Amino acid sequence: MMKYESIAITGPTASGKTGKAVALAKYLNGEILSADSRQVYKGMDLGTGKDLEEYEDVPYHLIDIVPAGSKYNLHRFNKDFYSAYNTILTHKRLPIICGGTGMYLENILCGLHLPEVPENLELRQELEGKSLDELTEMLSTMKTLHNRTDIDTCKRAIRAIEIARYYSEHPEEAMRAERTEATPLNTLIIAIDIPREERRNRISQRLQKRLDSGMVDEIRGLIKDGVDPQDLIYYGLEYKFITLYVIGQISYEEMYSGLETAIHQFAKRQMTWFRGMERRGFKLHWIPYDTPDNIFIEKVLALYNQPD
Repeated sequence: MMKYESIAITGPTASGKTGKAVALAKYLNGEILSADSRQVYKGMDLGTGKDLEEYEDVPYHLIDIVPAGSKYNLHRFNKDFYSAYNTILTHKRLPIICGGTGMYLENILCGLHLPEVPENLELRQELEGKSLDELTEMLSTMKTLHNRTDIDTCKRAIRAIEIARYYSEHPEEAMRAERTEATPLNTLIIAIDIPREERRNRISQRLQKRLDSGMVDEIRGLIKDGVDPQDLIYYGLEYKFITLYVIGQISYEEMYSGLETAIHQFAKRQMTWFRGMERRGFKLHWIPYDTPDNIFIEKVLALYNQPD
């Protein structure tokens, strides 16, 4: 039996993980599975950093699979992931998981199969009008908050409360979401290590490049095509701040400074999540971001082939 049947490449935003994953996939005849909560949406390209030109002829999955404006969630990701993952294995190719959405990544690495939690309209009406701080405080009484990555808007917080309430009322379903009931994936986890200051510099440079490339026009186009601005705001980060600018609620300067700060905070929360994964028993092998691709591949192969 092989030691690993898949490889995961993760790390904070702007660390260059996509390029490393593509180089590895080319060398190992692999296919990439995106573990990014926003790259699933069609038409949301610059703001989510799809960088599809990097993939060249490498097959990829879980990118551009649902229309912008829809609500994709962890349950749907879980289902779509395993469908694509098993297909890749059937083709005798290596699944290479690439992404920085910690909750999505940890969920599939654990091997969890989550029940689908229905909407609770009565609860949503009850929570409507509450502030994000109030909702976060309420959620903290229902579950341990490892970080706030996925509750940065009221809609996200309400959905998290909805799920927590459902699990409390359906303990048999909650058991399905427990690690003790799951079979972890046999995956080598590689994390891209980048110093804080270099990460901050790359985030700022990338933000300016994306704005210069037309990210504001991308969001104007989505709204013109009928996507509700509130749905874009729900997606957070670039789509939140630029939408607020486009609809006239904040100035360009407020958008830029607010967004830059929010991305830096997001990257910090990602690192908090990865460190938490290590505390929760995952072995992350950290490789410097500036490692040349050929050396990176050598390091990964050494880990992949090392005896137990």
